[in-house]
Amino acid sequence: MSSPTLDLFITSFGETLLMTGTSGALGTMLGGLLGVFMHLVQHRVIAATAVSRALRMTVQGLRSTPSIIVLAATIPLTHALLGQSNGLAATIAPLTIIATSFVARHVEAAMNGVDHHLIEAAQTLGASYWQILRKVLIPEASADIIAGLGITLACLVGYSALAGAIGGGGLGDLGIRYGYANFLPEVMLTAAVMLIVLAETFHVLGNMLAQRLNQR
Repeated sequence: MSSPTLDLFITSFGETLLMTGTSGALGTMLGGLLGVFMHLVQHRVIAATAVSRALRMTVQGLRSTPSIIVLAATIPLTHALLGQSNGLAATIAPLTIIATSFVARHVEAAMNGVDHHLIEAAQTLGASYWQILRKVLIPEASADIIAGLGITLACLVGYSALAGAIGGGGLGDLGIRYGYANFLPEVMLTAAVMLIVLAETFHVLGNMLAQRLNQR
């Protein structure tokens, strides 16, 4: 592999990490809050409103919508906010939206899966639901939440590759623009292998951290 090509791979790998890491971090913060909110609404700790119902429908809709559609649909929004419709910054916005919906569902599902006997025991001791949330639900659900974050990051790697189809940069863009367009199958194959390895790394790390939390 020539030095210029190697430089392209290094740059593209860094762009993929930046897209995945930034959107994953933002999605974790927003999705975590949204997941807790959805759980509290479901258990009637917070009253259901038109806004909460709309948020739930949006999260469910995003989960079932093909990611390439989400990426394309947010082009007008990113252009209005950032003044550009392609590149790293424009790609991070739709990836964050996707990550938020994934994390919200993982957090809600993890909290709903906590043993009800633990919650009932805390209620018997006089704990409020907010205390149960902090002392029981979040600690008990943390392993499943971490595992879900690993899956989310692995999925984001794949979605960042899809972003290459709309000029989003990263390894996907390199494989399409430099490999496919110039009939260089070795470039496409190398980019694909790097994406697979990165996605599996996130997945494995998430599972390892989750197992450690379960052993405590």
